[in-house]
Amino acid sequence: MILSMTGFGKAEAQLEGKSLVVELRTLNSKNMDVSLRLPPPYKDKEQELRNMLSQSLVRGKAELILGFDNTDAQQSLSLNKPLLQQYYSELVQLSDELGAPVSADLLPSLLRLPEVMKQPAQEVDAQEWAVVLGAVKEALEQTRAFRMSEGAHLEADLSDRISEIRKLLSQIPSFEKNRMQNLKDKLQNAIGEMRDRLQSDPNRFEQELIFYLEKLDISEEKVRLKKHLDYFGETMASEQAQGKKLGFISQEMGREINTIGSKANDADIQKLVVQMKDELEKIKEQLMNIL
Repeated sequence: MILSMTGFGKAEAQLEGKSLVVELRTLNSKNMDVSLRLPPPYKDKEQELRNMLSQSLVRGKAELILGFDNTDAQQSLSLNKPLLQQYYSELVQLSDELGAPVSADLLPSLLRLPEVMKQPAQEVDAQEWAVVLGAVKEALEQTRAFRMSEGAHLEADLSDRISEIRKLLSQIPSFEKNRMQNLKDKLQNAIGEMRDRLQSDPNRFEQELIFYLEKLDISEEKVRLKKHLDYFGETMASEQAQGKKLGFISQEMGREINTIGSKANDADIQKLVVQMKDELEKIKEQLMNIL
């Protein structure tokens, strides 16, 4: 089963006098990277939420946002008058020193300065936190469902591209008759040259001949590539997250395809190799978003 690292989930929870909205977004990343945007009362719960997300999501970049739709926090904000007066006095003093008049609309700017408007410390009781956790879990479930849906599309695309590489691989034998005749002609010429050069050393001649034959033979590469294609399909069907493993298999597929291309010495086969490489590059692009 393929899971995408792209996901989204949203849930709401009704608390006393306020409505909490939970949003979770995930994107692709090599490792688990969690960022949190929490209201002040929940700051001390950050590690618990990080552990929950890491355990559930496994890998990817995740952003969890907890916010209030209509918050009592805005109603309970208090004005820090001593600090406001201090800010104002210092600005007036600075204005006198610079010879610049104090703006008539200074107050709104002062209210936006740090700690001028403050919220009384709030403690989250166990009952409220249980409701919040329930909303987070609901957002996680929606995110997982989103990942599964996206993963199904990715799996279908990968399966099509694996089938295309398999089809291209199966076309190679149709060109091997001409290839073999061309190789025989080249080999006969090479044998003639080697005999003239190594006629005094039969063992060396045999070694050179075997080396030349091994450089031309692509039968093992074709067998290994077919096995890698089979293994790729088996791994996609696994229940576990297999994005990294599929990446390793695709690297092995690339090595076999490259070797076939370098050994082929045939224009038609090399065209097939180019097409296989193109499909493989598209596979690798998709794998970057797979869990």
